[in-house]
Amino acid sequence: MIDRLRQMAIFAKSMDHGSFRGAARELQLSPSVVSHHISQLEEHLGVALIYRSTRKLALTRDGEKLLIVTRKMLDAVEGELEDLAATAGEPSGELRVTLPSVLSQSRLTARIADFMTVYPRIQLTLDFSDTRREIISDRFDMAIRIGQNAKTSSTSRKLFSVKRKLVATTECLASYPPIREPKDLSALPWLTLAPAQNAQLVLRNADGRKASIKPEPRLTTNDAQSLYQLARVGAGIAIVPDFLAEDDAASGHMSYVLPDWEIPQVEVFANWPANAPKHGLIHLALNHLTL
Repeated sequence: MIDRLRQMAIFAKSMDHGSFRGAARELQLSPSVVSHHISQLEEHLGVALIYRSTRKLALTRDGEKLLIVTRKMLDAVEGELEDLAATAGEPSGELRVTLPSVLSQSRLTARIADFMTVYPRIQLTLDFSDTRREIISDRFDMAIRIGQNAKTSSTSRKLFSVKRKLVATTECLASYPPIREPKDLSALPWLTLAPAQNAQLVLRNADGRKASIKPEPRLTTNDAQSLYQLARVGAGIAIVPDFLAEDDAASGHMSYVLPDWEIPQVEVFANWPANAPKHGLIHLALNHLTL
């Protein structure tokens, strides 16, 4: 079959040039070799394709039919080769990522959208979930987590930091004595995330003074976005990522509690399998998503 396709290509090139000599020059063959290939093709098909004379080549009726088919075939192959050449250096494949649902509201989504624009041949599957998924057993290529003191290693990298704020509605705060110091926070109804319900809260002011309290939660949930929505409707005070509350705080609907005191930031970091290729899609995404 390969020999037959080669013979058809030589046949079409001979007709493009109108002579065996012209085709031979382009194909870097001798005229006799070109003539031999076409004779073999004619013998295989059992028909004459070309009338030969000392001056020119003329197609037979069968030759005209075969030339139409051959040119269609060559045009299709050349088009595919051009497409392959154009995309040969372009990254492609599938990337499966699990990440906390709250990050759908963060600036990370804009970076993901930009990644898709820059690399249109990479298919992304994003699992936004507050249920912790495992990379290997759940068949993910990368996991993006939120935590404190993230360390960079051969299988982990910090992507960016997130500031946290103490928030409550103005109406909720008006129902309690003024909050002037961290010790006053215990009077408020606390809403907490389940993983942090027993954690000590440490605050620091601009003078470097530290205060530590252990809130007693009135309500616990495992979803950061639900936590903020509950605070937003006046259920109590909560610690949330700043990007969740910034619009409501700007409009006056939500208030930052003890704005002169800072809560330690959390870090968004990525984990991936130890055997991930160093120059594969995972590291390509890491470089793009690191802010």
